[in-house]
Amino acid sequence: MSLLHPTTNPDVRINSVEVLSDNWYTLRKVSFDYRNRQGEWATHEREAYDRGNGATILLVDWSRRKVLLTRQFRAPAYLNGHADGMLIETAAGLLDEDDAMTAIKRETVEETGYQISDVLQVFELFMSPGSVTERIAFFVGEYRPEDRLDDGGGVEEEGEDIEVIELDLDDAIAHVADGRIIDGKTVLLLQWAQLNAPLHP
Repeated sequence: MSLLHPTTNPDVRINSVEVLSDNWYTLRKVSFDYRNRQGEWATHEREAYDRGNGATILLVDWSRRKVLLTRQFRAPAYLNGHADGMLIETAAGLLDEDDAMTAIKRETVEETGYQISDVLQVFELFMSPGSVTERIAFFVGEYRPEDRLDDGGGVEEEGEDIEVIELDLDDAIAHVADGRIIDGKTVLLLQWAQLNAPLHP
C-alpha cells in the first residue's frame, strides 16, 4: 500500500495525486471518491501539505517548578496578524530520518543547549488534519543545570535564531491565559504539566 494511495478505508477511493509545489516541502492536490453515511458516493478534491512528521518536548525541572521554552520568529503567524511574529514555544523539529525519541533529543540540544536523558512520550497528535499531514510526537523531559552543554539557539545554517527562556511553570500557565503563549503544541504540554506536576517531587 502506498502512503499516497491508501486502501484501508472502503469508503474512500483515491483517484489521483498531483504535486503542486515541491520547493520547501510538498503540497499535493488529491482527488478522491467518498461514500457518505447515506451510502452515496461523491468526488472531492483537497490539498495536503506534507512537511514530514515531527516531535516536540516540554523541558521541566520539577524540583524548581521551572520550564524551558524557546522564542523565535514565525513568518506564518506574523502574516496572520500576530503583532511581531515572535512565538514562545516548546522545542520542536522534524524527525527527518530518525525515530521520534532520537529526533527530539537532537532538537533539544540544537535549540536549547541541553542534553537530556529522562524523556517520556505522552501522546502523538495530528495538529491540523484538514490541510497538513504532519503527526507530532509529544514528549516531556526533565532538565537540570548540569545538563547544559552550550547556549543552544538552533542551527545557524538553517536560518534559526532561537532564544532560550526559563519560566516558572505557574507563570507559563498564566502566559497561556493572557495570550502571551498561543502555540498549540506548547499549550497542550503546559496543560499536561499542570495536571501532572503534583505527581512529581
